[in-house]
Amino acid sequence: MLLEKLNELVAQNKQLKVGLVGAGSMGKGIAHQISITPGMTLSWIVDSDLAKAEESAKLEIGCISSDDVAAMCSAHPIDVLVEATNTIKAALKYCEIAIKSKAHVVLMNAEVDLAYGEHLQELARSYHVVVTSDAGDQHGVLATMIEEIKLWGFDIVQAGNIKGFLDRYATAEGLKEEAAKRNLNPIQCCAYTDGTKLNIEMALLCNAYGFLPTQHGMTGPKAQRVEEALDKFNLDQVGAEGSVDYLLGSEPGGGVYVIGRCDHPVQVPYLSYYKLGEQPYYLFYRPYHLCHLETPVAIAKAALFHSAILKPRKKRITDVYAIAKKTLAAGITIEHGIGSDEFYGIIMPVQEAENLVPIHELEEVHYRLSDGLDKDKPLTRNHLITS
Repeated sequence: MLLEKLNELVAQNKQLKVGLVGAGSMGKGIAHQISITPGMTLSWIVDSDLAKAEESAKLEIGCISSDDVAAMCSAHPIDVLVEATNTIKAALKYCEIAIKSKAHVVLMNAEVDLAYGEHLQELARSYHVVVTSDAGDQHGVLATMIEEIKLWGFDIVQAGNIKGFLDRYATAEGLKEEAAKRNLNPIQCCAYTDGTKLNIEMALLCNAYGFLPTQHGMTGPKAQRVEEALDKFNLDQVGAEGSVDYLLGSEPGGGVYVIGRCDHPVQVPYLSYYKLGEQPYYLFYRPYHLCHLETPVAIAKAALFHSAILKPRKKRITDVYAIAKKTLAAGITIEHGIGSDEFYGIIMPVQEAENLVPIHELEEVHYRLSDGLDKDKPLTRNHLITS
């Protein structure tokens, strides 16, 4: 259906005009993907590093580059903005500018999605546009699976990620070489390695569907194969709201999974015939998520169908809170949180995290520690002095 609609635009000599903020590793891939998708054109790319913006702009004939989102939205109106930076405060401003210019917004930026999702949704409603998570990140892929599995009549018991490697105490300095191999910023690479990004993505699912983590930070049992998920978790204890968790080191690497519940006497024999196992729990998985390749799906759904891949409810159910990676001395200045050498982030229900500090808040305000903080202890409001 999406491809048909996009080809109809081509036949009518029309194009969805897309703006892109962020010309890093992922932004460059998105620029290429838009350039080969029928019915779409990349109008402009913005990056604070103008040289990067200019390099990526060469992938699309007629695309221009800049370091000024407001100027681009004003001079070159677009249908959809893709936000692909790893910022929060700046990304919020970019999204607000786009929404107020009546452009839909696709977030290839889980951090701003979690920090300001509710605000952006409210603003989008007032301008009659869509703000959505991207289709190709794990949480976007899981949302698409969940919608289909719910349509089949299953209850969602668990939405799960597959994490290849986890080191809560990773540092950006220690990951410089690995980050360079992957064309990533070391801080960004650190947020992947220490699990903060994983927890942010799963919190987005919770805030969209009402799920809860199986425990603070989730359990993440080691597994050889994704099929082991049915035995690694106590599924009978999962409440009606459903849960989120992950497998560590499981194949297929890069995949995601959903566990659904069904015990209907009509369905069970069919599910056995389809070789899906025995009631009441059934595993569905996708062996990949393709990030930038799937971004045009979110663009098209927003612009052509006014539909979001994933968006939060009005009330925040979970957040990701800062936990010390090492013993921290009183008086130190906290420069940032996500991917830092000082903190990793874990998901918790908001109701169980009173007085704790969401890790994304450390990206926006520079604090000093009033007291020392031991390793693996949560950062509380009582520890903070505004610098």
